Amino acid sequence: MITRRERGRRSWLLLLLLIPFIAMLWPPFYNYNQPDFIGIPFFYWFQLLWIIITAILTAVLYVLKV
Repeated sequence: MITRRERGRRSWLLLLLLIPFIAMLWPPFYNYNQPDFIGIPFFYWFQLLWIIITAILTAVLYVLKV
């Protein structure tokens, strides 16, 4: 059975899922062409990087069974 303390800790871990949302919420933060990464403008590779980071973060939280 899950105790109240474990449930509280888990809710704080779920807040980690807000980080990618907030990072992508404000486009002027990443609306640049430079620096390029293998010929891909920053605007595109930054978004792709956050997709990968979000997938890893979600997998880690799933394994922790949050």
